[in-house]
Amino acid sequence: AASTARTAHRPSPTVRATATSKATRQAGIRPQSPRAKRAADEAARRHLRVAAVPDPTPAPPKRATSPDPTATQTDMALPVPGIEELLGASIAAMRIAAQGAGVSPEEIERRIASALAFLRRRIEGDYSVDEFGYDEHFAENVIFPLLRPIFRSWFRVEVRGLENIPAEGGALIVSNHSGTVALDSLMVAQALHDEHPQHRIMRALGADLVFQTPFIGTLARRGGSTLAVGSDVERLFAKGELVGVFPEGFKGVGKPFSERYKLQRFGRGGFVAAALKAGVPIIPTSVVGAEETYPILGNMKTVARLLGLPYAPITPTFPLLGPLGLIPLPSKWIIEFGAPIETASHGPGAADDPMLVFDLTDQVRETIQQTLYSLLMQRRSVFF
Repeated sequence: AASTARTAHRPSPTVRATATSKATRQAGIRPQSPRAKRAADEAARRHLRVAAVPDPTPAPPKRATSPDPTATQTDMALPVPGIEELLGASIAAMRIAAQGAGVSPEEIERRIASALAFLRRRIEGDYSVDEFGYDEHFAENVIFPLLRPIFRSWFRVEVRGLENIPAEGGALIVSNHSGTVALDSLMVAQALHDEHPQHRIMRALGADLVFQTPFIGTLARRGGSTLAVGSDVERLFAKGELVGVFPEGFKGVGKPFSERYKLQRFGRGGFVAAALKAGVPIIPTSVVGAEETYPILGNMKTVARLLGLPYAPITPTFPLLGPLGLIPLPSKWIIEFGAPIETASHGPGAADDPMLVFDLTDQVRETIQQTLYSLLMQRRSVFF
């Protein structure tokens, strides 16, 4: 009975096939023949066997994909700091460095603000350049600040005779020239700018080689220098400028150390003729200390000819120490501006009198030479 009950719940294959066939006919589908069904089953088994066999060829390595450009910073990496964050971090670092160097935070903030203001004006073009190339904004914010530590701390320049420099109007500064690299012209200009009550600017006259040298020529013009051309000198005097001239030229700068503080020839006196035409005073200026910055022991004339230079010096440190030999020795400097030599009473026509020009040229040269001897006697030491 139990067996009969269990089999009663299982329809026979014939019943299932009959029911399926009936449902298929009712749905309008033609029943599949046994032969077609066996063929379909065999094809399915072959497909499964092929899919189960592994592919003997290795799969190509996957390439690294670039990050999705639409992904956010959080998805990709750590956020990149902005301009404000970088600037704030830089200022904080400079404050820490300033405190370590003994500079107050207020001073470092003032310097940073000044530097940013300078950059803004340069970017906006809010500055002017005169007809000779002098850029007052650049000179006041770059050239003079860079030279100031050398003037005050390295050479420790002592300035005398500033009362002989007029507070306004034109004048001719005539100075000795020495030191191999001609730092004396820069220090005289720095002395007039920093130490004179009116902070006067000296317009130095330079040789052609100075302005033909890349970078140096541009800096010289922006700092106020110009070519030693008579017409330019007359225009500078007409504008009430201080003009600086170094009549010894390369003969003075490149002379050997054995001839230190011995003035070379002053040329034909063209600077005196220019002062006579303009009626401006001539101020003899003496510089002590420049001769010892780069003492010339020899001259590599062959190298100088190959490079197109007036001289190629050999000093105690150059070329022995390479680039370190370019650092000047820290000699003690004295700059003295002598009593002015008046020219206005002679009149402009006196510039054509060769005897007067010669006499005034010789007077200026002798005044500078005697002052140099006097300052050397007063100097306690070359470096102190």
